[in-house]
Amino acid sequence: MKLRILGATAAVLMTAAAPAQQQPAKPIPGLKAQPEPYATESVVNHPVTIGWPEGRKPTAPAGWQVVKFAGGLEYPRQALLLPNGDVLVSEARTMPKLDADPEVARGQALSKTAGYSANRITLLRDADRDGMAEQRFVLREGLNQPFGMQYTGGKLYVANTDGVVVFPYTLGQTRITAQPRQIATLPAGGYNNHWTRNLLLSPDARTLYVSVGSASNVGEHGMDEEKRRAAILAIDLPSGRERLYASGLRNPVGMDFIPGTPNLWTAVNERDEFGDDISPDYLVGVREGGFYGWPYSYYGKQDPRHANEKRELLATTLLPDVAVGPHAAALGIAFAKQGAPTAYVARHGSWNRADFIGYDVLSVPFNAGRPTGEPQPFLTGFVADKGKGTVYGRPVSVQTRADGAIFVVDDAGDTVWMVRRTG
Repeated sequence: MKLRILGATAAVLMTAAAPAQQQPAKPIPGLKAQPEPYATESVVNHPVTIGWPEGRKPTAPAGWQVVKFAGGLEYPRQALLLPNGDVLVSEARTMPKLDADPEVARGQALSKTAGYSANRITLLRDADRDGMAEQRFVLREGLNQPFGMQYTGGKLYVANTDGVVVFPYTLGQTRITAQPRQIATLPAGGYNNHWTRNLLLSPDARTLYVSVGSASNVGEHGMDEEKRRAAILAIDLPSGRERLYASGLRNPVGMDFIPGTPNLWTAVNERDEFGDDISPDYLVGVREGGFYGWPYSYYGKQDPRHANEKRELLATTLLPDVAVGPHAAALGIAFAKQGAPTAYVARHGSWNRADFIGYDVLSVPFNAGRPTGEPQPFLTGFVADKGKGTVYGRPVSVQTRADGAIFVVDDAGDTVWMVRRTG
């Protein structure tokens, strides 16, 4: 079902819209000509998730094989590949909002986005290394919408929606009974339930980066509600001190370093209720102290909903590096650890667009730390029937292994897929 919602003050805002401001020095890969704001109506168009039929799986390019590493999970969201080969998976779901619009609530239910949340971490073990996990253990339960995880030096860091905790953990351990120690509190919840909190350790394991999405679409509740949000925070682990690493990033869920470098990249979900084709989600190499536009501007253009606000920021606002599609919900990014330099991007799929976009994993070529070409489809086949609006599953995050294998977490499909080369 599609519900079309025209911006309440679209006509007024369009007349107040600022002209294009700062423009990129060179073309941004993946960025097409952008229409004017409100060129099309805002659409609520959630998919209907039907699950994977027996024998069906996503489609990879020639030379790659897709293996069901583990199925039957409870809405898996993020994976962590441990040094001993074990794979941890956080299982959690968006909590239904009592005051949600009925059509939005119905769409979230049919798409499996919202509902019961397992709030646990499961350990998957492929002891015989055949690409399928034959053992699984509930490592820890009773968490609060866990998402990101990181491991170093006998410690497992877990990002709940309201804070980061750390557990003592020994590789090979299949159950954690120790009490966690909280190292940071975080603002919980948010727009469209921006509750995911991802984690990434710096290469020297001294800094823990934490991604926190916005509390609103475009700051409609006031910017006081956005403190420490729409941002990446950095926690110095030896001292416990926290600093704002980068801001103006509406929902920066996926994070990874280019292998062998300190260059942090993130995948960002851009704003909604603006029309079908603006504003594209993006990848960006994050600079410490950088501001990336949200909510005041997008791709160097002033958002008409913030006309004449903070215009001075446009001169110092940093632009995206790669556009990956409007409303595509780019939630995961990981760089290849073997072969040609490549970023893999998990696109969860649109809900604010008349026609589906996303529901796939893209590959983006890199060289010398920079993108060198257009994003290309890599893992597809998640859409069952576009005409009926049905999908088998939805890729939400991606991790890469030193041997070249790629792990894709499919939350709506309750599955972790492994994609590996056949030769």
